[in-house]
Amino acid sequence: MKKKLIILFSFASAVFVLHKANAQNKQPNIIFLMTDDQRWDNMGCYGKPEFATPNIDKLAGESVVFDNAFYAVAICMPSRVTMMTGRYNSNHRVGFVAPDNYTLSQADFSNSYPAMLKTAGYRTGFIGKVGFTVTENGQQPSIPKEHFYRENLADTFDFFAGSETRDDKGFVMWPENDEGLKQIYKEGRENSGRTLRTGEAMLRFLETQPEDQPFCLSVSFYAVKHDSNKDMYMPHFEQFKEFDFSVPDNWVEGTNEKLPKVVKENARGYYLHKQRSSKPEQYQRLVRRFATQGYSVDDQVGLLVERLKEKGILDNTIIIYTSDNGRFQGSHGLFDKCLLYEESVKAPLIIYDGRVQESKRKRREDALVSSVDMAPTIVSLAGLKPAKSMQGEDLTAVLNQTEDMSQWRDAVFMEDLFLVDMFKARNSPNPDALNQELINNNKSYRARGVRTNKWKYFVYYEHTPKIEELYDIENDPLEQINLVNSLENREVLKKLRKKTEELFQKIIH
Repeated sequence: MKKKLIILFSFASAVFVLHKANAQNKQPNIIFLMTDDQRWDNMGCYGKPEFATPNIDKLAGESVVFDNAFYAVAICMPSRVTMMTGRYNSNHRVGFVAPDNYTLSQADFSNSYPAMLKTAGYRTGFIGKVGFTVTENGQQPSIPKEHFYRENLADTFDFFAGSETRDDKGFVMWPENDEGLKQIYKEGRENSGRTLRTGEAMLRFLETQPEDQPFCLSVSFYAVKHDSNKDMYMPHFEQFKEFDFSVPDNWVEGTNEKLPKVVKENARGYYLHKQRSSKPEQYQRLVRRFATQGYSVDDQVGLLVERLKEKGILDNTIIIYTSDNGRFQGSHGLFDKCLLYEESVKAPLIIYDGRVQESKRKRREDALVSSVDMAPTIVSLAGLKPAKSMQGEDLTAVLNQTEDMSQWRDAVFMEDLFLVDMFKARNSPNPDALNQELINNNKSYRARGVRTNKWKYFVYYEHTPKIEELYDIENDPLEQINLVNSLENREVLKKLRKKTEELFQKIIH
């Protein structure tokens, strides 16, 4: 009897090992989850359990969690294009305002991660907020009246349920004969909330997935953005409606007079803070609503993982969780995003790889990574070679801990090309003249800079004279003391100025 049990155990172990080996040899399924405007620390696994994200936290506990991930650009349209194409904003030039307000050409989109995986035989899907437009050739302006998703994206995505900004406006879906998809987005259906609809469509994609084909599914949640009742699933609001959230130490009541004059007089985040987050009761109202939406997203992540388990494919699936940009929520006396302080540019990034042995995939990672790394990493994880146009780094060697970290990057580049006055005049017949006028009148707060493990440097490069900020993140993580005039840090300043310019020149050439 004992001998039989040993044989049975050995057989079971061999089957398990063989199953695991087969999973590793197959092309993995890849799911890229992106939220909208979710600040990196608004979840438990990044130090704020009050936000109640149990499913994301559980996933993080089984994943590589990056503690030094940053956005190459921190506003939705260019950030999404950067992650799809692996190119920096100043290189792809897709954004909200002239002169960098082009659509993405079909030729450039053909070198995005979904298009490359589709060509390699993957079944591809997209659900949620697209946020940018693909046209035959890159053209201005970047937000045309018609987006023609079916005409421009149907060759790339087998399954699509999305729109520009909201699923109740300009929504498009295919396959047209998918009855399940039709029911999810049926007009007049009782409103279950945009996040729950996105989750249902995500599960529908899995239900219709052939067993003999790998898939790549990109899910772009409309949350955690906006704060009206219609943007939330109200039953989830109950647990937060009376809760008092902790307030960051760099939240500013009223206005922050320490901000550069060009920011105070021209940046959207400054006056939006006065309107929306400059009083304690305003802060609590907003954060409760953002927490509600984050919880709804978390609920969908839990359903996703359970469905993958039920289908027996979790051990051959990679799940990537991030957002498109951060949000100040009153920190620094700012609302909104874009500007290059941590709350805007620091990113949550969780990568789960079911193929990897449990003991080797559960860890925190402090390597400096950028949102521009997403596309080359996804392509590489699928067993393909990243496109030559991709400017980011492939993270696979960091993930499997074979990277020589002494050769890894020592700084990430970031930039902000958004000017609210240019956005307001986006339909102007002569935007270039307006842009030059803003620069000449010292109203431009476009910025670029670098983040190292210890330092943050950025410069408002179109201002005369240039305005610079330098922070010792290691000792001043809330960026309260600008050291740009510190004699003690003169050499650091020179070094980071040079690094910023070198990286910028490399990006644009």
